Formats: sequence, C-alpha cells, structure tokens
Amino acid sequence: MPRPSPASPLLSLPGAVPAEAPDEGVAAHYGDLFREQRALADGSGFVDLSHRGVVTVTGPERLSWLHLLLTQHVSDLPPGHATEALVLSAHGHIEHAVSLVDDGETTWMHTEPGNQEALIAYLESMKFFYRVEVADRTDEIALVHLPAGSIAEVPGNAVVRETAHGRDLFLPRADLESFAADHGPAAGVLALEALRVEAHRPRLGLETDHRTIPHELGWIGSAVHLQKGCYRGQETVARVHNLGKPPRRLVFLHLDGSEVHLPPHGTPVRLASEGEEGRQLGFITTSARHHELGPIALALVKRNVPVDAPLMAGTTAAAQEVVVEP
Repeated sequence: MPRPSPASPLLSLPGAVPAEAPDEGVAAHYGDLFREQRALADGSGFVDLSHRGVVTVTGPERLSWLHLLLTQHVSDLPPGHATEALVLSAHGHIEHAVSLVDDGETTWMHTEPGNQEALIAYLESMKFFYRVEVADRTDEIALVHLPAGSIAEVPGNAVVRETAHGRDLFLPRADLESFAADHGPAAGVLALEALRVEAHRPRLGLETDHRTIPHELGWIGSAVHLQKGCYRGQETVARVHNLGKPPRRLVFLHLDGSEVHLPPHGTPVRLASEGEEGRQLGFITTSARHHELGPIALALVKRNVPVDAPLMAGTTAAAQEVVVEP
C-alpha cells in the first residue's frame, strides 16, 4: 500500500470537511462549495494540495536523464518553464503523470497522492551511471495552488510552477499555516476538481485505467512530445498517431440536473436509446457540481460512439461534448 501523505494542518480551519479518496489528507471543502468555486474562478483564494507527492531530481545530468525516461522534451527545459510529462509502459500505457518545473539546479515534480514511491522506484531503477539524485520531498514540502488571475504575493522560499490554469507553489510544509493565514480564503479540492472537469483536464487514476494510452485523453502535445527521441512506449505512441486511432476517447458530459446524486467514478455509460440494459460503452471518470454549469462529468467511451448520441450515466441522462476527436 502507498504511504499516505501527512494530514494537512489546514483541516483544523473553520468548516473544513475532509476529502475522500483519492484526496484524503486535505479538505474537500470549507462549508460552501460554490462560493469556493467562484472565488477560484475569480482568481482569489488558494487550494491546499499538500497531500500530493513531491519528488525532486538534482545533479548536472538531471534534465538529459529525465529526457530519456519521460514523454516530454525536457533536455533543454529553461528554468521556471512549467511542463507536464508521462511515464509509459513498454506497451504505451500510462503509468505515471508528473507536473514539473526546473529552477536551474533542481527539477521539482508533483504527482498523485501516494504515487511518489512507485515513481521514485522506477526512477531509481533507471539511474545507472548518470549523475543524478532522486528524493521524496513530500514530508517536508507542501503543494499549494493559486488560481489563474491571482495577484497573491508568493513567498520568497517557494518554488513556483506557473501555467495557464494557475500557479503551483512548492512550499515548506512548516509554512503552510502561515501561508493560509496570509492568502485566504481557502478552497477545497472539490472546487478545484469542478474547474478541472470544466477545463477537460485528465487526471491520473481517475481518467486512466491499466490500459489507457495518451491519445485517448488528449495528452498528445501537452504531455507527449512527438518529435523527441526514444522513451519507453514510444512505438505505441507513434503507431497510433501515424497509422490509427485510439480505441477510446475522453468526452465531457452535461448531466441531468434533476438527479440528487452524482454518478460516481466507474458508473457505466450507455446509449440513452438502449436504456439501462444496453451495452456498456464506457464509464464515468470524474463527476462534479459546477457553480454555473450544474452537474458535469468526464467519461471515457469507445471511439465509435456517435458524437451527437444522447447517453446515460447509470440512470442519469447525459449530453456529450467532444474532447478527443473520434
């Protein structure tokens, strides 16, 4: 079993409700989910992501070494430039997803909660004679997310990873409570998840299963560089890109707002015309309640599902939007 990250001290903030798997250790919300979503959408507040795994790589050959292992082109990664990358199996299936930035001396990565140990084990197995050092920094470094548009002042001791969706701060865990006092209000992970679903952004372990390839989720380009050199699983990536289509595709769903409960991860997706006894064509990966769109979800369905077909997620009617072209 993966070792859990330390429970966040911010769970003691007023109204904090602990999150469930896979986000144990931080707050799901602080009493008002939609208010927290609106704050993030407006560029205010922050999200405690201190349960995520933090891994660093140091040494003079760190970028050239990582370039051989990851799907992204990182050999010439400029300091401060954020990117994301995958580790694939030999058959091209997604095993790890990392968000990374290099500060000129150290490559900083964060990954799914508890996933850092498996990631580190793989990296250690590939060190050979390269001058690199891999470290698990989860116990001492906490990840904090500032939303896009935030004008909050970043502490001088934080490493910043800035993207179009906001800034990830690698912050000393000992400073987490003082950061919260200076940068509130806090928003829970459910608010951030709703905005992630709205933006059609996949997440390892939710949008992926043991046979997911990058093309199915739209990770080609953002996390997979098609012109770089060899890495494990590259043959599958190139073959599907050049000669074929992925067997499944990510879709965005507008769910029937009259339903009380959201369909959980794994809920079967079928054609509405075939009803609850129809063939399963996919499954819900993430569902959320959005402050403007209402109930929404991401789902992974078979590529040949018609893009205009009304769907059913369990017993919930769903209208789809294309994320990955069939």
